Formats: sequence, structure tokens, C-alpha cells
Amino acid sequence: MKEGSRRVWPFVLVGGLALVAYLSTLVEITTGDLRPKGESADVYGLRFRDDTNVLFVLIDTLRADRLGAYGYDRETSPTLDYLASTGVRFARHLSQSSWTKCSMASLWTSLYPVRSGVTRFDHALPEAARLPAEVFREAGFTTAGIWRNGWVAANFGFDQGFEVYERPRPRPVPPEVRRDNPHVQLQGTDLDVVENAIEFLRIHGRDRWFLYLHLMDVHQYVYDEASAAFGASYSDVYDNSILFTDTNLGRLLTHLADTGLLEKTLVVVTSDHGEAFSERGYEGHARMVDRETTEIPLILDFPFKLDPGVTVDVRSRNVDVWPTVLDLLGLPALDDSDGRSLVPEILAAVSGEAPPADETLAFSFLDRTWGQAQKEVQPVVAVVEGPYRFVYGVDGPERTTEQLFDASEDRLERRNVIAEHPDVADALREEARAHLEDPADAPWGGGPVSVELDAMELNQLRALGYEL
Repeated sequence: MKEGSRRVWPFVLVGGLALVAYLSTLVEITTGDLRPKGESADVYGLRFRDDTNVLFVLIDTLRADRLGAYGYDRETSPTLDYLASTGVRFARHLSQSSWTKCSMASLWTSLYPVRSGVTRFDHALPEAARLPAEVFREAGFTTAGIWRNGWVAANFGFDQGFEVYERPRPRPVPPEVRRDNPHVQLQGTDLDVVENAIEFLRIHGRDRWFLYLHLMDVHQYVYDEASAAFGASYSDVYDNSILFTDTNLGRLLTHLADTGLLEKTLVVVTSDHGEAFSERGYEGHARMVDRETTEIPLILDFPFKLDPGVTVDVRSRNVDVWPTVLDLLGLPALDDSDGRSLVPEILAAVSGEAPPADETLAFSFLDRTWGQAQKEVQPVVAVVEGPYRFVYGVDGPERTTEQLFDASEDRLERRNVIAEHPDVADALREEARAHLEDPADAPWGGGPVSVELDAMELNQLRALGYEL
């Protein structure tokens, strides 16, 4: 077998076989992964390397609990599961909003939404905000972003630090590709992103690079005949689209393996939010900050294999992603971040040691009137501490709603136990109110800027299924 074929083999094979029988063991697929084995010293040693690239993959609208690596019993994610089995999986990872623009502004700045200020449809990050791509570019990386979600367009400030920041031109959609989300009319598929990424790597693969890919097919419920494995209900089609996206991600990883770049690349995979399927009477996202729409995956895979892969069980948040990645690579931290580096937790997990104490508070936020300029702000915040999630909504002057869930007794967080734990509710209510009423200023000293959206931009956003 040729060397190139051995590099390609693991990702292509798991993508194809997912349709007939999931591989219960990774013994077979590891044959084709030529990355060396690593340990905690190699994780720490990344900061001393000058050849490590960063591939950041944002899979829009991806719930953690729909992936095999997170315990799902359907074979939706063989490629992502493989990455988790040779890298680090964060078991309890929280997005900071259930709406893309708010969540992404929080992720890129490592600030909670109440501090970034980007919480409504016309808000944008100001030029004074410092984003990770600026750090990478200043460190000598070639930086590129390829995206398909209009909420992360350049006019909202998300292009800062990127030398190339573009929406790929949509190619004709193959006849075997299906679209089963009637509310979405976005053209093209994530294959456009993958092909553009491969072209970027063809040109810049010998440089040191930072590449951000924002994938949208899970959001759009797009899949093809080969990934139509799970049925035709709304929830089934969502699973089909995950398999379709997972297979396309495998194509990109195959290219990295085939060109020798996988041994020089830190791969980071996460999402902006999840998706609801009427667990609480509503479908979709950008409505509340419940478990279904905020518990998302975070997987890190290194230029070497961890054998076995490890799981970090302490609570992690999207505001922690860039403090962690920049710390891993020995790059300057973002200013006045709400996040923290999870490198100590990673090193403890890889070394088999007890993790640091988990005392992290985590917040998710949504202004429920974010798309309605004529309406007053209606914030809802989830405060997550240990097994508890306290959801606090402000519905108007002196009108609030409250719910408390205990995941240790109710994994799906369906039963409101506020009457059973009044002391917990009192403490978390105080945290929620303080979070909403007294946020610290952003590092740049001001809030967001407002941008005026023209008819074309509004229609592009409506094509994502949003009512504006």
C-alpha cells in the first residue's frame, strides 16, 4: 500500500463504513494514522514548537449528545469520534448563547455576551476588539476564515486579523444532496467550504497557518443519499446531516494526512449552540438557553496521538477555547478575558492525575427580542454550577421566570426542582442578577457598534431561517 493511501485510509474508511456497521474498536483505523504517539510532555511542548498550525472547525448548531463520543447510540460521527479517541474530549462544554452572532462574538473575544455587548441583530464588534486571528497574524501565521453563516460576516466585525475572510461561491448542488429544513434556503453546501480550504492549503500549506471553517449543513439539515441512514423525522434528518458533515470533515482531514500536515496541526472542533426538538415545547434555537441549545462538543486533537484519548470532565465554556489554544501554543493571551486556560486540566487528564478543583461558574445568555428592534430587551440567563442549571428570565418590569434543574438526578434537565433546593436557587439567582445588572466593561472600554443592514443582507439572514 502506498504511503499516501495509508494516510488517507482512516478517515475515508470510517466515513464509508458508518452506513453499514460502526467500527466498535479503533484498532483497524489507527493503521493509517501516521502521527506519532504523544504524552503530557508533548502537550506542554507545543509552546516550544514553531511548526504547529491551527485548524478551527465550527460546526453550526451541533448538540454534544448527538455524537458517539458523547454517548449517542447512533453512528452519526465516526470522524469526530476518532478525533476524540486520539485527542481530548471536554465532556461538559457550554456555549455562551443559543444564537450564532451573540455566541460567536463571545467565543472570539472570550467575553460573556453581557460584556462583549453583541446581543442584538444590528450589533457588531468594534475595531478596538482584539480577536485571536490578530494574535495569530502578529505571530507570523497566515490567517484565513471560510464561512457560510451571514451572522459572522465581515460587517459584524468578525474578519479582524484574517488576511482572507470569505464566503465561498456556492457550486451547483449534486442531485443526491437533500435539504429537509423548509425554513432554510441558503445556497451551496459545506463541500464548498472544504474545497476552498483544500485550495488554501495547496497554496499556503508550507506556511504556518490558522484556518477557521464555519460549517452550516447541520444547521440547514442537509445530507445526501449515502448519509440518509436514520429516518425522515425532523430529529432523524438532523442526525443524517451530522453524518454528512462528519464525512465531509473526514475528506479535509484525509487531505491533511495525505500531505503530511496532520502531524503539524492542532485541530479544534466545537459549535456555537445546539438545537431543540420539542423537549420543552419549541424547536430550533435562539429562543432559550436550555440544555438542548447550549451543551455542545469541544474536541482538541494534536499533531500527535494520545493513546488512549482522554476526557476532561470539569465544566468548560466557549470563552475558554482561545485562552486554552493560545496557552497551548505559547502565544499572548487575550485581554481581560472571562475565560481561562484549560491546559492544567488537559495535562492532568493526559498524565492520569486528578484534575484541579472544578469551581467554575458558567453563563449562557440570550436577549429573546434580539431580532425585533421595536421591542424592549428580554434577557434570559442560565447559570451553571456543578450539576445545577438555574434559568432566570426577565419578562418585563418586575416580571421574572425561574427554573432550577439538577443534572445529577435528572440528566436531561426536564424537572424543575426549585422548590426542593431553595438555598441553591437563592445563591444562583443572586449570581444571575449580578451577571445581568453589573457586567464589567469590555477591554476596549465600550460596547458594540451598530450597523445598518441593507435589503440583501437581511434576505441572506432570512435565508438561514430567521425572522427579521
